[in-house]
Amino acid sequence: MSFRNISAWSIRNPVPSLVLFFMLTLAGIVSFMRLDVNSQPDIDFPVVIVDISQPGAAPTELETQVTQRVEAALRSLQGIDEIDSTVTEGQSETVVQLAIGTPIDRAVEDVRSSIAQIRSNLPDGILEPQIMRANTTGQDLASYARSAPI
Repeated sequence: MSFRNISAWSIRNPVPSLVLFFMLTLAGIVSFMRLDVNSQPDIDFPVVIVDISQPGAAPTELETQVTQRVEAALRSLQGIDEIDSTVTEGQSETVVQLAIGTPIDRAVEDVRSSIAQIRSNLPDGILEPQIMRANTTGQDLASYARSAPI
């Protein structure tokens, strides 16, 4: 019997095909019922935050003198997925999202060493850069909001 004739054989002999179908269906149902499901999975997204403050500095000044240099230094690191920066008056915050599976402790140390290397290129009036990992454990994965006119 070749594979071309398997459909013709199944039509002529439906019992073995039906028995195989029901056995596979039963095995699938049993496997699905025994599958463990965790309603609150422990998902940890590797995110590092770099916070640099310079009291009284204008946002444009911080962007050119601090944020662009920080982003350039962080782009060379391995495992970077996305770099997002926000500059407000007196503060520059850079959020570094790493690829899932990247060891967060090693990534924080890599970011810390990169910032230490460019520290001499940053303005003198800044406070000590704060480098921390974002705690995403136990938070919502997604939030939805809906509004309608009254």
